[in-house]
Amino acid sequence: MKGSTPMTDSGLKPVDNEADDFHDECGVFGIFGKSDAAAVVTLGLHALQHRGQEAAGIVAFDGQQFSVERHVGLIGDTFTKRSVMDRLPGDRAIGHTRYSTTGGEGLRNVQPFFAEFAGGGFAIAHNGNITNALTVQRELQNRGSIFSSTSDTETILHLIAVSEKTRIVPKFIDALSRLEGAYSLVGLSEKKMIGARDPLGIRPLCIGDLDGAYVLASETCALDIIGARFVRDVQPGEVVVITDKGIESHFPFEKQSPRLCIFEYVYFARPDSTIADRNVYEARKKIGEELAKECPVDADVIIPVPDSGTPAAIGFAQQAGLPFELGIIRNHYVGRTFIQPTSAIRHMGVKLKLNPNKNMIEGKRVVLVDDSIVRGTTSQKIVKLVREAGAREVHMRIASPPTMSSCFYGVDTPEKSKLLASRMSVSAMADFIRVDSLGFVSIDGLYRAVREPGRNAECPQFCDACFTGEYPTTLTDQGDQGNVRSLSLLANNG
Repeated sequence: MKGSTPMTDSGLKPVDNEADDFHDECGVFGIFGKSDAAAVVTLGLHALQHRGQEAAGIVAFDGQQFSVERHVGLIGDTFTKRSVMDRLPGDRAIGHTRYSTTGGEGLRNVQPFFAEFAGGGFAIAHNGNITNALTVQRELQNRGSIFSSTSDTETILHLIAVSEKTRIVPKFIDALSRLEGAYSLVGLSEKKMIGARDPLGIRPLCIGDLDGAYVLASETCALDIIGARFVRDVQPGEVVVITDKGIESHFPFEKQSPRLCIFEYVYFARPDSTIADRNVYEARKKIGEELAKECPVDADVIIPVPDSGTPAAIGFAQQAGLPFELGIIRNHYVGRTFIQPTSAIRHMGVKLKLNPNKNMIEGKRVVLVDDSIVRGTTSQKIVKLVREAGAREVHMRIASPPTMSSCFYGVDTPEKSKLLASRMSVSAMADFIRVDSLGFVSIDGLYRAVREPGRNAECPQFCDACFTGEYPTTLTDQGDQGNVRSLSLLANNG
């Protein structure tokens, strides 16, 4: 993206112009009242690694002082060292795992953020995106605030600091009252752990119990890894306060109809998580079934694009009565940090990660099932791989509607003009990625899949802005061309 940089919980940085998939920006986790709390947080963050793979941080409190560790890299490569754990004593801790695009600015944007207020220390970690953070930052800077990062999360700390309330929970709520957009937050003071979701509940957050210690986590899979019992979801607009005396709940804002991000079911959440009473794996299979009903095709085999297309492909195959095969094998050991020293290796592209299983493909009419199409360039390469493996026909079915608009709620997406569906019809997209046919599940089919009777009762509608362009909140910092303006641009234009 040229001339504009979106600001997210992962920091203010340019979108990767080559990226062709979506990334949720982070996961949050906290525990209160458990010895070796940081070790438990490490396990929780490991379960949330899919929500952010580039950096992580933990803040712990031992009754006397706060300890902060923030590192670039995967949880297993950084926080499993005994020396790191020894530096994080205490029975309460919060953590954050982060994804950033090209241009992320190292450790200064890695969360949790920590500050010393007049009433004591406070740490905070955030999943989401504050859509008026740049405007609020400028107001605070004009009053003398000095920012040490380019993250919207730091804005929350400054709002807490300048609040005229006298106690931490009222100050925290006062800060939230100034925010627009999406947030799931975990905060830690000397005596309290605080969790909060924005009034629309766009990003998930749940409560668990581990032998009497309360846990906050982005997804239920993080509770499973530590053996915690799922208690309930934090409700949209709710602030939960956890102390030695237990848990109390506040609803300081006007009640609104929830708008959980529907893409959590399509791609972001782990399949073994339950979000808003709906198992993610079940929802993805159901999406595949709806896709098969809406976009049938005469074919020989259903093949998922690994790994995100697999549950939908299973549902598609079962509904269509066609064989399901692993016709594309993913190399899980090639990540974003893979060294590309030569032009020849760079040009391998998708072959570094995916390889066709020719025996399942050759001479067959293949249906590829994927979760979404962003720019279409990766789909092009995958189709080429399958054709080169001998497929007689290649059809593609997508387990979400066409992605028409950018996300401003904490998901790394290209600007709208770079999204293939925003500038092409479905038939033109099929020609672009070179498939014999292309089909997407409809928005109604997607809703049918994720809202079965008795499930998601509190979510009559989701945030589906990436498919419909209907944003559920004000986008104060949105630029004229569908981009979020950067703090530097605001300063230059001021």
